[in-house]
Amino acid sequence: MRTIRYQQIAEELRDRFGSVGAGRVLPSESELSAEFGVSRVTIRRALEILREEGLVDARQGFGWYVAGEPLRQRIDELGTIEGQLERRGLNPERRVLEFAFRTAPARVAAVLGTDHVLRVKRLNLANGEPFAVVTVWCPAELGQHLSRSEVERRPFYELLGVTLRGATQTIGADAVGVADAALLGVPPSSPVLRCERITTDTHGRPVLMSEHVFPANRTEFVVEFPIAEPSTLPAGLRLVD
Repeated sequence: MRTIRYQQIAEELRDRFGSVGAGRVLPSESELSAEFGVSRVTIRRALEILREEGLVDARQGFGWYVAGEPLRQRIDELGTIEGQLERRGLNPERRVLEFAFRTAPARVAAVLGTDHVLRVKRLNLANGEPFAVVTVWCPAELGQHLSRSEVERRPFYELLGVTLRGATQTIGADAVGVADAALLGVPPSSPVLRCERITTDTHGRPVLMSEHVFPANRTEFVVEFPIAEPSTLPAGLRLVD
């Protein structure tokens, strides 16, 4: 009877989660156990059936989630992940959560060389599912002509009115805070990739600073090395003090 029961549960969960967007975190084993009135062992066997089918997956810190191809961002060119998603046939969307001129935090002021900045915080989605929380700062004088609707429709790179030279991007592992976890639909303290990008103009002056928080179960960064010295360590690796 137990075998029949977990197969029945797998069938019901297959119908329930079959149309849910990739990366969506599922109810916990305990919650599903209470819902179906069975043990967690039975729930886990049902979920394992779905994992073998490629419908769900599990990772430490997230529990079970809807499986799917990760959102990959190439970081060998200065561009936006939205453009890369569009080329893959996905529908990117920005939702601006905050648009305000304010005093810069110490770290931002040191990088941009100004105490007054435009701060924009947004939620990025792909096919309606959140995949990043992004905070962008630019000097107030460069952002004074911008509006909330403009930064929701177009990337900063197209709006600043300056020619860009390049960017430095730093990526590290972190545990997500409560507020960002709620926006991304993941458990608090679950693993995320935290990326800081500093973009400069042709004179080498920093004109943008941004922080990107990506859930680790949905995103990958890809770097290609056409010509590289043999090494067992990733290029650019450094130890954090």
